[in-house]
Amino acid sequence: MRNSTYRFAFAGLTLILLNAGSSAVAQLPAKPPVKAPINLLPTTPPPMATTLPPPVVPTAPLPLPRISSAQAAFLTNWLASGDEQGLSASAGKANALSGDALVRAALDRASALYRGRVDTADFLEVWALRPAAFDPLPGFTQAVKADRLPQWVATLTPRYAGYEALRAGLATYEAIRDSGGWPKLTATSDAATVRARLAIEDKTGTPGEPLVEAIQRAQRRYGLNPTGLLDTRTLTALNVPVSERIGAIMANMERWRWLPRSLPVNRVQVNIAAAVLTVFEGDAPIKSMRAVTGSPDNATPMLQSNIHSIVVNPPWNVPASIAKRELWPKGRATLKKQGYRIIGTPETGERIVQPAGPNSALGRLKFDFENPFAVYLHDTPARAKFSSYDRLASHGCIRLEKPVPLAELMVQSNPELAGQIQTLIDTGKTQRVQLPQQVAVYLLYWTAFASANGTMNFRADPYGWDKLLAEKIEASSRRAATIAIASKD
Repeated sequence: MRNSTYRFAFAGLTLILLNAGSSAVAQLPAKPPVKAPINLLPTTPPPMATTLPPPVVPTAPLPLPRISSAQAAFLTNWLASGDEQGLSASAGKANALSGDALVRAALDRASALYRGRVDTADFLEVWALRPAAFDPLPGFTQAVKADRLPQWVATLTPRYAGYEALRAGLATYEAIRDSGGWPKLTATSDAATVRARLAIEDKTGTPGEPLVEAIQRAQRRYGLNPTGLLDTRTLTALNVPVSERIGAIMANMERWRWLPRSLPVNRVQVNIAAAVLTVFEGDAPIKSMRAVTGSPDNATPMLQSNIHSIVVNPPWNVPASIAKRELWPKGRATLKKQGYRIIGTPETGERIVQPAGPNSALGRLKFDFENPFAVYLHDTPARAKFSSYDRLASHGCIRLEKPVPLAELMVQSNPELAGQIQTLIDTGKTQRVQLPQQVAVYLLYWTAFASANGTMNFRADPYGWDKLLAEKIEASSRRAATIAIASKD
C-alpha cells in the first residue's frame, strides 16, 4: 500500500546561506584532518615497454538475418500500418519489398517507433529532450531466430498510457477525416448544427442536455474559459480542420517516443502548452498547479533535468537580452528608482540586478536545475495571470502558482526543514536549500492528450511546433520509403 505522505526522500538537506560571511543553518560533519600524502612515485622511471599492446579490432556489424516467407508476410503487413502509429498522415499502398530491402525497411521502422521518426540532427535547438540511441538489429536478429517477430514488434512503442490513448485518438480522428470531417460553424449557426458538430468529437453528451453544457465541455477540452458561449475563441477551436488535429496527435506521439522507456516515479512535470505543473509520486499525479510558461516569442524549451536546490529570497540577475530589450531603454535613473542595481562600469561591462524582496521578478523561491537555456521554476509577485486561461507570457522560465507547497513537498522528509519554508522566507535572507537527492523535472510540450474516458483534449500550438514536427515526420517517412525502394534486390 502506498504511503499517503509525499516523500522525495530528501534526508539530510543542507541549508547554505548565500550571504557572504554568514553561518550555515545546518552544518555538514567536520572532515577529519588531512594526513601528509605518502609518496608513491618510484625513485626511477620504469623501463619502456618492449611491445605495443594489440590494436583494438572493431566489432564487425551483425549480418542481416534471412527471414522466412511467413516472416516476410508479417513484416510487409506491419510496414503497411505506419499510419496507425502516427508515422504517416495517411495510409498508403505498401511497397513490394523482399529480402534485405524488406529487412532494412523493418529495421528503419523499428528505430522510428522506438526513438522517433525524426532524426535528432533535424531537431530545433529548443527541442532539447533527445531520445537515447537504439540499434534494432540485435533484437531483430534474435526475434527472427526464435520466430517471435510479433512479440518483438510489440516492445518497440512506448508503454505509456498517454501514448496508447493518442494512438486510439488518432484512429478516431482519421475515421472522422475519412467520413468528410466536420462543418464550419459561424456565430449564427443554429443549435442543431452546433450540437451535431460537438457530437462528432464528444460522445459523452446525454439526450436533452442543455447546449450550454455541451459547449462548456468542449471549451474545457480546448483549455478555454468554460463560459458556455459560442465566442470567437471557441469557434476558432471548433473550426480547426480535422487534418490539423491529426497532425497534432502525430506530433505528440512522436514526442512520447523521445522519452526514456521509463520515467522516474517521483518527478515534476510541466506541460508547456497547457501551462500546468504536475507532481508525481510513485508514477501517480498527486498535486497540480497553474503555471506561466514562455510566450510565443520566448519559447520554454523541452528538456529533462534534475532540481538540485531551492533558492529562498533570490535576487534576479537580469539576462542581457532582457536588459537590452526591456530595461536599459528606461534609463538609469528610472531603473535605480525602481530598485534595480547596476553592477560594473561601462568600460568593464555592466549588468542589471534586481535585489531579493517582495517585488523581485523571481518572487520568494527559485528552483534550480542544470540546462543550457538558463531556465528554472520560480515564484512571482505578479499573481493575476494565474486566473487567466492564456498563461504563455514569461521570458521562458516557469512561474508557479503555489511555489511554497511545492518546496514543502521537497523538504518534508527532513524534520529540521519540514514546514519551515515560509519561516526561511520571512528572514528576508537569500539562502539556498541544497537537495542531496535531486528531483527529476520534465518540461514537455503536450498539445494533444486524452482524458480518462478517452476523449481527446487539445491545446493551442503557440510555438507552431506541431505543424513543423508533423511535416518533419511526413518528410522523414517519405525519405525512408524512397531509400527502401532504391535498395530493393
